[in-house]
Amino acid sequence: MEYQNPQPGQGVHGAAAPVPGLGRTVISETAVAKVAGIAARAVPGVYSLGSGPSRALGAIRDAVGSSTDHAAGVHAEVGETQVAVDINLVASYGTPLHALANQVRAAVYRAVEELVGLQVIEVNVEVTDVYVPPPVKPSPAGTTEREALL
Repeated sequence: MEYQNPQPGQGVHGAAAPVPGLGRTVISETAVAKVAGIAARAVPGVYSLGSGPSRALGAIRDAVGSSTDHAAGVHAEVGETQVAVDINLVASYGTPLHALANQVRAAVYRAVEELVGLQVIEVNVEVTDVYVPPPVKPSPAGTTEREALL
């Protein structure tokens, strides 16, 4: 979507006023989704973004060393001066879910408004799953001692 630079005196959250006649700025939904995704992943308690098959594909991608898709699990709708963001996430077990959603929402608002320069009108957070780590298998007591002797 095309972003029209605001008129002087109407800057978005203290953004520098544009110089008239020098062109336009276009910020894609993908760019906004990446900024939102990076901000959401930085919140403690977020295990991953996305749900279902996209999570499985992400695990495969990580295993083979492909780059992370920062926009996975994030959808942004960009207007001329405003943006709405939807985030699907998997929480780590033991994290209070409502508090996590509020922290993610605040981080996304801050990052998108500061880095993209658009007004965020809403951030919808859907917690699609809770990650429970597999139990740690205890190693036999004699194995570690025997390995130390070898």
